[in-house]
Amino acid sequence: MLNPIKPFSESCVQNQHVILEVLQKEFATVQNVLEIGSGTGQHAVFFARALPQLMWQTSDVAQHHPGIQAWIDDEGPDNVRAPLALNVDTDTWPNTLFDAIFSANTVHIMGWPEVKKMFAGIGKALAPKGRLCLYGPFNVDGQFTSASNANFELWLKSQSPKSGIRDQAELDKLATEVGLSRIGAYAMPANNNILVWEKTGQ
Repeated sequence: MLNPIKPFSESCVQNQHVILEVLQKEFATVQNVLEIGSGTGQHAVFFARALPQLMWQTSDVAQHHPGIQAWIDDEGPDNVRAPLALNVDTDTWPNTLFDAIFSANTVHIMGWPEVKKMFAGIGKALAPKGRLCLYGPFNVDGQFTSASNANFELWLKSQSPKSGIRDQAELDKLATEVGLSRIGAYAMPANNNILVWEKTGQ
């Protein structure tokens, strides 16, 4: 059976190198990463190839699995795994502890109840001292950081009223509730950021 045509996202190509620079620092000693919302699969194969010391576990809702698997089959290195079924709203999380979790461009397309469930799941899936890196646009103190982000939110709301750019402080509250503390933030191109939290405990 032939692989489906690989899905392609231009934004993945545009941002993967700058994200990698951060992951090379934050995941320098990491061995086992869970990616939440692997999307097309492009990020997974690119990051796994550039970070050969770790194992990259892809995940997403089932409808995206064929495309992710096509990227893995065609270009994936040995340290990227086939996607797990993970819908933060309904699916059971993997019964495995990961020492890092990565997610890109997910929380602004979810409803807020789903974002809460995502952080609850992260709190259970992340090992003590593990790192969470979350990429995307974020508000600061309830304000948009750029006119382009304000316009992006209008577009998001036109697609789904439940979506929207999330505030950093509100995400910090969710993180604190599940035992994570913010340890870093990186400004990225196109008014995006990477926020980094660490799981407390031994």
